[in-house]
Amino acid sequence: MRKAFYPLIWVAVKIKKALGAIYRFIFSGPVYQAFIRTIPFLRPIYYTKGNESAVSFHLWFFQKVLGFNRYCYWPVHFTSTVRFPRNIYVGIDAAPGISPGCYIQAVGKIYIGDYTQIAPNVGLISSNHFMLDIRQHIKDEIKLGKYCRIGMGSIILPGVTLGDFTTVSAGSVVTKSFPQGYCVLAGNPAQIVMDYSANEAIKKKFIMYQNKHEYNGYIPHDKFEDYRKRKLNV
Repeated sequence: MRKAFYPLIWVAVKIKKALGAIYRFIFSGPVYQAFIRTIPFLRPIYYTKGNESAVSFHLWFFQKVLGFNRYCYWPVHFTSTVRFPRNIYVGIDAAPGISPGCYIQAVGKIYIGDYTQIAPNVGLISSNHFMLDIRQHIKDEIKLGKYCRIGMGSIILPGVTLGDFTTVSAGSVVTKSFPQGYCVLAGNPAQIVMDYSANEAIKKKFIMYQNKHEYNGYIPHDKFEDYRKRKLNV
């Protein structure tokens, strides 16, 4: 009986390969590349390709066409939640919520430095409910420096400032500031487990790379300051 299904399996494999070839031609072939380079609102897909926080077609489609996190000016995964995006400053090649399952709450202001990357299921929470009246919020700010890495499942609480090149280990809860940067944090509450901030020889080894084409989310960097003044509260 099994041999009777072999022709069907062979056909299914061929169909799968054919569909894969068609998909690759449509979404990575020269026609597609020329198309996304020509259409202004699709250019971020072309120019951010290969970046850490690259804009992909499926992210753009879910966000701009289907309306998931429509009002964010940077790419956000449809499973992430962003509240009050106008209170969020997103640096070059940074995109809080681009990974699945993040919760970005910007009742208070949030600043994300250039090239800072945020893993899945991360929470950035810039305000707490007032204990005596939970209808009220106690606002504060979150400031993440440049080239930071926020590990999966971490939570950054109100009032936290992290300096450049801070790495937050997965599952950490950061309750206080580490403005010196160049360190690794871990635990609940997070503490320094590795600190290079006073070692100038090692600090020189940290690489401050730059992308060829710089974008703040969907916006070319050279146009971002004007957008920020007109649209944002940060």
